[in-house]
Amino acid sequence: MSAFSDKLKGNWNEVKGKLKQEYAELTDNDLMYKEGKEDELLGNIQQKIGKTKQEVKDFIDSCC
Repeated sequence: MSAFSDKLKGNWNEVKGKLKQEYAELTDNDLMYKEGKEDELLGNIQQKIGKTKQEVKDFIDSCC
């Protein structure tokens, strides 16, 4: 498991809250975390907010 996956798993509620504050268009369904499905989650977020996967990862890294 990568450090990024560990961060998502350990702080997901905090990350989810920050994402929803920053990007109001994200819904709870968009932000459903499933262990082992981090790439799918990032792809869903990326499509919804129009950012690259790296930009989404950077946001998550900077917020938590």
